[in-house]
Amino acid sequence: MSVTIQPHLSVIIVNYNGRDDLRLCLDALRSCPLALEVIVVDNASTDGSAALVRESFPEVRLLAQAANTWFCRGNNIGLEAARAEYALLLNPDTIPAPDALPLLLDFLHAHPDYHGATAQLRYPDGAIQRTCSRRPTYGYLLANHTPLGWLRPGWRARLNAAQWYADWSRESDRDVEVAPGSCIMMRRADLRLDEDLLLYFPEDTLAAPGHVFRFVAAARIIHREKSVTRSWLATRIYFRDLLVYARKQHGIARAALLWLLSRPLLWGMALKRALVKGST
Repeated sequence: MSVTIQPHLSVIIVNYNGRDDLRLCLDALRSCPLALEVIVVDNASTDGSAALVRESFPEVRLLAQAANTWFCRGNNIGLEAARAEYALLLNPDTIPAPDALPLLLDFLHAHPDYHGATAQLRYPDGAIQRTCSRRPTYGYLLANHTPLGWLRPGWRARLNAAQWYADWSRESDRDVEVAPGSCIMMRRADLRLDEDLLLYFPEDTLAAPGHVFRFVAAARIIHREKSVTRSWLATRIYFRDLLVYARKQHGIARAALLWLLSRPLLWGMALKRALVKGST
């Protein structure tokens, strides 16, 4: 008679053509002392990611998709299959230290009034990444995605300083409004991403008024940031998700104005890309 062990934590990893990063991530999770339920949602990768999981990580639950479900739907698929009370959304391009996940889980157990927790993310060279922010205001979206920010650089600088907690080095614990989607731990019952979004801004939609997240500096994770999403398609999806987010959070009229004013930036990026391709 087999005995099913209830996991302490469900770890959801959405992967798309990140085979080498995924191997490093899953290897690192094997060093975690918690009873983990690791679920990999593979979005129809063509680089052998699914085969890697099947052959080298038999303890991992693989949910191989027939088509790309993107980040938000992919995470929800994993959450729907998860069993633990707490869940962690983790990017495949991360390498958690052995004590990182226990530190986050211990904090949430001790502080039920917090909505979630996140770790200190570092680049492979050891530099600390600037994660965590406040909920984006409409002014912040205008300043950073339209020519208004270029015309009023001082205004943009003030908004960015407030948005990204400019007075904080990320070397100490802090309450934050928005935790990064690359590493966010919550109670599974509270965690669901907005599937109208594909890749970007899902963590901002989790940051409802009254929800507080904790940045735990002692929980350290290496993050090979954007190792898979450095592409023109990702840029186009970013602007698409930007407008979806703006419409839902700030209304149709403001989203339409943001669409109009953001076109010069997007067109300029497209022109630069075409010029670079033409010169090669």
